[in-house]
Amino acid sequence: QVQLVESGGGLVQAGGSLRLSCAASGRTFRNYGMGWFRQAPEKEREFVAGIRWSGGSTYYAASVKGRFTISRDNAKNTVYLQMNSLKPEDTAVYYCAADSSRRMVVGEARYEYDYWGQGTQVTVSS
Repeated sequence: QVQLVESGGGLVQAGGSLRLSCAASGRTFRNYGMGWFRQAPEKEREFVAGIRWSGGSTYYAASVKGRFTISRDNAKNTVYLQMNSLKPEDTAVYYCAADSSRRMVVGEARYEYDYWGQGTQVTVSS
């Protein structure tokens, strides 16, 4: 079992930056692939970025590639999402998720993740 708690959301103007954090409980954080998803009002939850459990490989949705960076600090049981050049269309609730399968590639689908945080709101004003 792992519990995830996101923080760092807020209101920012277009072009600005935010860094989201996701703190995980448990001693086996290093064994989990981690991902960030987001859900805008009346839209499906979508993959944003993921980082593999080993080796640090990352993968991004096309809509955020080059603007967002996912990273992890296993010593702090924390995964981060640095978001730069934010756009109004980035407005959503952002969720952190953990994948326990030790898969070889970064998971992009919701069903590939076993544990979810409660979400943090990001609002980008134009």
